[in-house]
Amino acid sequence: MRVAVFGDVHGNLIALERFVAETRATVDAYLCLGDVVDYGPWNDECLEIVCQLPGIVFLEGNHERLFLGTEDLKHELPLVQAFFKHSHASFSRYDLIQKLPRRIKLGSFECTHTIGGQSLYVDTPIDLVSNHIIGHTHHQFRVERAGFTLLNPGSVGQNRKWIDMVDFAIVETESEEISMRSVRYDVDMFVSELRRRHYPADCLSYYNRKPRKGA
Repeated sequence: MRVAVFGDVHGNLIALERFVAETRATVDAYLCLGDVVDYGPWNDECLEIVCQLPGIVFLEGNHERLFLGTEDLKHELPLVQAFFKHSHASFSRYDLIQKLPRRIKLGSFECTHTIGGQSLYVDTPIDLVSNHIIGHTHHQFRVERAGFTLLNPGSVGQNRKWIDMVDFAIVETESEEISMRSVRYDVDMFVSELRRRHYPADCLSYYNRKPRKGA
């Protein structure tokens, strides 16, 4: 079975639609690592698409908890709070983020939004005792530690290396062969929607100042 593993959509409908168009004819199922909501304006729409994907397993991320009020917003940076204020204002699909699982096994991989609430990058010291697939930090990478694999497929909606790229992974469950994928999307359409919905200047600047692979 071929599974598209993805996460960190963050209310970016333009990027999500690009991801689905790229994968829907070639995979059997989907695994979402969480954070479908927040930052972007299309939270209801993104949740509705994700929850209708074939064979979907949707794990809870920290931004789902922020939207539910089970995680404290006051600990977030001011910019994150500004994004939350505008993103959450039009949100209504609480039913789609209630009681989400936090982990699932995919073959030998333990899949969670992250490990122990940490922000993990390719050079983060961590002792692995099993194979893991995580999201959360919006960077695509694969590292080997002590004979185990730590994989992050990257972010669909807010890539922090190249803001105009959608990152994800394809996992062959029988062989556990993993293919890291990236496709470009029109980030200007996304920023235009932020502007139309009167997001603060700091929020617009966040996306506009990020490097673009297509630039």
